[in-house]
Amino acid sequence: MIRLGVDFGGSKIEAAALDADGRFLSRRRRPNPGAYDAAVAAVCALVAEVEADVGPVAAVGVGAPGSVSPRTGVVRNANTVWLNGRAFRDDLEGALARPVKLANDANCLALSEAVDGAGAGAGSVFAVVLGTGCGGGFVRGGRLVEGANGLAGEWGHLPLPWPHANERPGPQCWCGRRGCLETWVAGPGLQRDHRDATGRDQSPGEIVAAARDGDAEARAAMARHASRLGRGLAMLCDVVDPDVFVFGGGLSNISELYEALPDMIRPHVFSEAWQAVLAPARWGDSSGVRGAAWLWDLGDGG
Repeated sequence: MIRLGVDFGGSKIEAAALDADGRFLSRRRRPNPGAYDAAVAAVCALVAEVEADVGPVAAVGVGAPGSVSPRTGVVRNANTVWLNGRAFRDDLEGALARPVKLANDANCLALSEAVDGAGAGAGSVFAVVLGTGCGGGFVRGGRLVEGANGLAGEWGHLPLPWPHANERPGPQCWCGRRGCLETWVAGPGLQRDHRDATGRDQSPGEIVAAARDGDAEARAAMARHASRLGRGLAMLCDVVDPDVFVFGGGLSNISELYEALPDMIRPHVFSEAWQAVLAPARWGDSSGVRGAAWLWDLGDGG
C-alpha cells in the first residue's frame, strides 16, 4: 500500500509517497506561496507530481500548523495566521477530489517518530518542536492522541511554570496572552532573552556558537533557556509522563540540551525518581511528511 503525505510548512510545502515499509518512493518540495488560494493550488500540484511518479493514491494526509475545530471544521491557533478561520481540510478535499486527514504538524512529527523513529517501540512518545514556535504532539500505544477538542499536545501556550520573579508576567505572545512557554523556549525567545541581557541581537545559532567558544553571556543565556525548557517538560511529565521525548525544529540540533535537560527536569517532577529518553528526531525535518503519510493508519487515537 502506498501512503501519501503533505507537510504544509510556513516556508515550504513537501509531498511524499511511502511504501508499506516506510521507504520514500517520491518526494517533491516547493516554497509556500504565503496566500491561501495559491497554497491550496500548490498542494494539488505537488500531489500530482508525486502521483506521476507512483500512480494514483486514494487518500492524503496533511500536517499543518494549528488544528481543526471539531465544532466548526475550520483551522484555529495556527501561527500561519492566514489559515485561521479557513476550512482547509474541506477545501483540500474538494480540490484533490479525495478524502484528506489534516493534523497538527507536531502531531505528525510525534507519529512518525513513534512508528519508526527515535520513539519506536515505546509505550508513549511526546514530540517537542522548538523552532520559530513551540509545538507538541502525543502518541500513546502507537496511536495519535488528539483529545476531545483536538487540543492535546498544545503545551506551547501554557504559562511558564515555577516562574522566577524576573520572569513575571512574561513576554507578550501572538496568541494574546503573556508568558506562554513559546515566548521563552522557541528560537525567538532564546534570541530575545540574550538580547535583553547583553544588548546584542544574535541568532540562536550564533548564541550557541558563542557559548561553545566560551562566551560567558551566551552560556548564561543557554543555561536560562535549558532551565525554562526543563520546567516546561517537567510539567508534561506530571500530566502524561511519556517514555520518550523526541525533539524537532531548529533548536533540536543543540546537542548540549540533551545533557542539560534531565537535571533541569528532575527537581520539578512530582516523584522521588524520574527517567525518560530525550532524543532528537531520527528523521529530522522529514518526520513531518512521514507522519502525515501515516495519518490514515494511526491517526485516530482519541
